[in-house]
Amino acid sequence: MKCPYCENEESRVIDSRHTEDGHAIRRRRECESCGRRFTTYEKVEEMILMVIKKDGRREAFDRSKLLNGIIRACEKRPVSIADMEKIVDEIERGLNNMMEKEVDSTFIGELVMERLKDLDEVAYVRFASVYRQFTDINTFVAEIEKLLTNKKKEK
Repeated sequence: MKCPYCENEESRVIDSRHTEDGHAIRRRRECESCGRRFTTYEKVEEMILMVIKKDGRREAFDRSKLLNGIIRACEKRPVSIADMEKIVDEIERGLNNMMEKEVDSTFIGELVMERLKDLDEVAYVRFASVYRQFTDINTFVAEIEKLLTNKKKEK
């Protein structure tokens, strides 16, 4: 870190604290050349993940929006909020680890369905019916039959 007074590049950290908002670290430094003290702030650069909607619009990833969709699918089912939040945590972590700046909403929907299928089949079918926009009863029945076929293969 360059000293703002003498531009020497060597300084030592005297004190480090989190800022009041918790989003940065305040460091008190002392220049090893001139001995003057100065303060620096270190902040983690957060990458904003954009979601590409089906109609082509882009919007920032919203964790609460994802959780609300899962809560609606799991309504009146024996699924704890902790399990629902775990799904959101896993998906969010996976998306951030991809290091992509944009991701299709369809990809996120598939990730949700993959996890709901293992957690609660009724919640899975509910989510799939909204997500895949089932237009008639035949599409709905086909999805349930596919679920049952996969379940028989697992046995």
